[in-house]
Amino acid sequence: MHSHHAIDYVELTVTDTDAARAFYSQAFGWQLNDYGPEYTGIQGEQEEQGGLRLDTTARPPLVILYSDDLDKSVDSVTQAGGTITQPPYEFPGGRRFHFADPAGNELAVWATS
Repeated sequence: MHSHHAIDYVELTVTDTDAARAFYSQAFGWQLNDYGPEYTGIQGEQEEQGGLRLDTTARPPLVILYSDDLDKSVDSVTQAGGTITQPPYEFPGGRRFHFADPAGNELAVWATS
């Protein structure tokens, strides 16, 4: 179950999805959902809790919050002094946007619609 503005999902960037899949499944017994060569979901007890996203460079993990109303969350972030780094976009499963907090940390917020 998703909770409004709670941490909902964490994405790890990896430079080799096959190696990352092998490592996390062997080291921690993670159950993985393969979505193709560029993305693998990390299955939790009830639902996915994170993902492994292919990129040319490993980056800090991306913390993703859930929102009941994505457009209101965009407004809340900007009114609080955050900077939208990727405006809302659609992806399979919903919509999301990325932002930087005043310290420069990048996070994302997603919604089912």
